[in-house]
Order: sequence, then C-alpha cells, then structure tokens
Amino acid sequence: MAERNWENHGTITGPIVMIGFGSIGRGTLPLIERHFQFDKSRLVVIDPKTTNKHLLDERGIRFVQEAVTPENYRELLTPYLTQGEGQGFCVNLSVDTGSLDLIKLCRELGVLYIDTVVEPWLGFYFDRNADNASRTNYALRETVRTEKKNNPGGTTAVSCCGANPGMVSWFAKQALVDLASEFKLNTPEPATNDREGWARLMSQAGVKGIHIAERDTQRAAKPKPFNTFWNTWSVEGFISEGLQPAELGWGTHEKWKPENARGFETGPRAAIFLEQPGGNTRVRTWCPTPGPQYGFLVTHNESISIADFFTVGEGATPEYRPTVHYAYHPANDAVISLHEMFGNGGVQQPVLHVLDEDELVDGVDELGVLLYGHAKNAYWYGSQLSLEETRKLAPYQSATGLQVTSAVLAGMVWALENPEAGIVETDEMDFRRCLEVQRPYLGPVKGYFTDWTPLDNRPGLFPEDIDTTDPWQFRNILVR
Repeated sequence: MAERNWENHGTITGPIVMIGFGSIGRGTLPLIERHFQFDKSRLVVIDPKTTNKHLLDERGIRFVQEAVTPENYRELLTPYLTQGEGQGFCVNLSVDTGSLDLIKLCRELGVLYIDTVVEPWLGFYFDRNADNASRTNYALRETVRTEKKNNPGGTTAVSCCGANPGMVSWFAKQALVDLASEFKLNTPEPATNDREGWARLMSQAGVKGIHIAERDTQRAAKPKPFNTFWNTWSVEGFISEGLQPAELGWGTHEKWKPENARGFETGPRAAIFLEQPGGNTRVRTWCPTPGPQYGFLVTHNESISIADFFTVGEGATPEYRPTVHYAYHPANDAVISLHEMFGNGGVQQPVLHVLDEDELVDGVDELGVLLYGHAKNAYWYGSQLSLEETRKLAPYQSATGLQVTSAVLAGMVWALENPEAGIVETDEMDFRRCLEVQRPYLGPVKGYFTDWTPLDNRPGLFPEDIDTTDPWQFRNILVR
C-alpha cells in the first residue's frame, strides 16, 4: 500500500467506543487511526464475535466480547463512554443494536454518535407478529425523527451515515448543482439546511425521480458453494433489509400504484411500501459501465429521507416530491445467494460469509444517483471505485466497504466540527465538506448523461402494461 501524507482531521478528546467489528468496523478502524488524534488507551471495540480480534491484538487495542442488548447497554457502555476527560465518540457499526436507545444515551452523556442505519434491537426484522408497515424503514426513521422533534439541539448524533444511506445524499445535492449549472438556472445554491430551497431547486430542474443506482462487479477467485450466502459487505445487514418490505419515496408525478402498495397515515407521508420483500423485487435502472440493468428495490433510509428532504409542501398531496428508491445489482455471488435463500422460503443459509480483499480478484462498485425525467433525460453521478484502487488506499475491505467506511469518516469529521447540531441525517449536513473528506477514497467520481429510459431494452415479445406517454413512471420501472 502506497504511503502518502493523509490529512489529520482533528482530535477526539475523549474515549472512542466502536460497537461492532465486522467487515465495516475493521475497515473503519485504520481510517480513524489515520485521520484523528486520540488516546489509544481509551479506544474500546465491543463485539460478540472474535473473528477480527487479531487486528486489535496487533495494535494493542482493548476488545470486549459482549453483545449490546436492551438489558445491558447502559451498564455496559456508560463506563467506556465516560472514561477520563474530553468528549467521547460512539461509532455504532453493529447489527441488532437499537440505534435510538444508543442515540439517547450518548446525548444524555454528551458523547458524539454516528451509525450507518437506524438499527433495531434483535428480532425486529423477523417478527412474524408484526405487520409489514411496522417493519419498514419509514417506521424506524419515524422513531428517530420523533426523538429529534421532542429533544432538538444538543450533542450531535449522525443518523444513517454510510455509503447509502449517507454518501448518496451528498451525491444527490452535487448532481442537482450540476444540473442547475447545465440548465443555467438562475437560482443561487441554497444553504445547507434550506430544505425548501433545495426542494424548489430540484423541482425547477425538472427532476421526476432518483434511483440510487448501483452495480457491484467484484468477483471471488473461487465459485460460491451451495448453502452459503456470500456478499461484499455485511451479510446479516443485507438479509435483514432484503426481507423488509420493498419501500420507496413516492413522487408527485406518479399516475399509478401497484395493487399491493400501502401508504402511511403519520409523519411526512413521503413514502410507500409494497407487500413484498425488497430482496425479491426488481426494477429497471441504468449505470454508466453496464448501461441498462435490473436492480433490487431494497429498502433503505435514503429512499425516504431524500424524498422527504426534497419535498415542496406538506402532507399527502405536496406541490412537488421526487420518487426515490434503491436499484441495487449486488455482486453476482450475492445475487445467487439471494435466489437460493428465497427459493428456500426466505430461510437464510447456515453459512454467512463476507468476501474479504484476499478472496476477491477484481471488479468495481459503481454507486451513484440517477436523477431522471428532466430536460436532458437522466444524469448519473457517483463513485466508480475498483478493488485494485481500494487495495492501494486502505486495508481490510472491498470497494463496497471503503465507500461505506470513508463515509463514516466524513460523518465523524463533520460531527467533530459541529458538536452541538443535535440529531441529523446526512441530507442536513454540508455535502461539500463531507465529500471533501471522503473523495480521496472514492476512486473516479464522475457524472454521465444518458438517453436511456425504462421503455428501452425491453424484449417486446409479450404484451406489457406500460405508460408510453411518460417513460419515467414507476409503472415502467417496476419489473412485473
């Protein structure tokens, strides 16, 4: 790995507690070491598994083998978060840990906090006694929004700051700025928290919707064995979100809804969900390298937060809102794993495995935002990070992992620089500052216009229920 002078982004004056040390935790650790000054004797990593413990032993970093649970989180975490002087930082990169409860505890203690998802406690995703509406990311997000409304301001807690959700919200703003320049819109760039200004700019640019359009072409040296689930990032995380209902921000231009679409009666009502799993729901989308492709409509927080942030007006019938959803083509091994799992009634395989940098041979994670429906049809803006480049930039991760961990780094820097911002989503953060921190780890970051629409590249051998008057209707995007 090439040596270079990495920028010091500041000092964490108190203890650092990292919860979870799986694929994302082990990739985030060297970035924290590289970019912050801190007291290593007060860095603690907590995880119920010892898989990556050797990396901590090599560094002399304290490891606590414990699962963080609803019963023990206060007693377990408080001593570590408050050890010594200064302001601590809780970096939550775990599954099955209740983000809302950890946010409340950290803010109560005056400790900075960051996570990559609104994570529930163990059992939430697979609760057969819960209806599908209560298992959505909309419902999870509302718990954090309610806490923010009831307790505004105070110590910063950054919610949902990975690659997506997270980085893609910063890409969405940059892509919109690019479009405003392309269209010579006579509108100044809104301030960071000017939600109405940003929403009106999106409306003025004529954007009907946004795909979080991703293609992961990373491949392993050996073929995937039967009865295993392989992925280039957290398998538990992917399975959990894949078994949640398909979910999307719902735009004002839409004329049709699927029969199994359901809305919400409380909150901003910026989204709908389908009574079917996102990991088994396909959509048509486009990325620069493969061109047209199928993606999975897996639920993500950004599908709701971006749609909500760029809404003009309120309630069930706002003046403007874009349709927003994930359109994810994971690595081929993960696609095969999904098919295998759903073919077995959604029962996950006994072996769950994250492919590490030594098992992968090549490939790129092309992750960006596709802003569509405007005067130039569609514009993709994002990161085209290769495995080869990743190996030069940082250890212990795939290209997918580095897009996530570098976003965690950017969120931590922003929190240090804005320690009294309260509970924030990435849509509310300074996208220029965050991308400035993250960009050295993203490989080529480019924008591409395309003439492709969901009416293109269809087989044409069978009758279809499509809308030819508006190519960018969800009716044409959803694979039925």
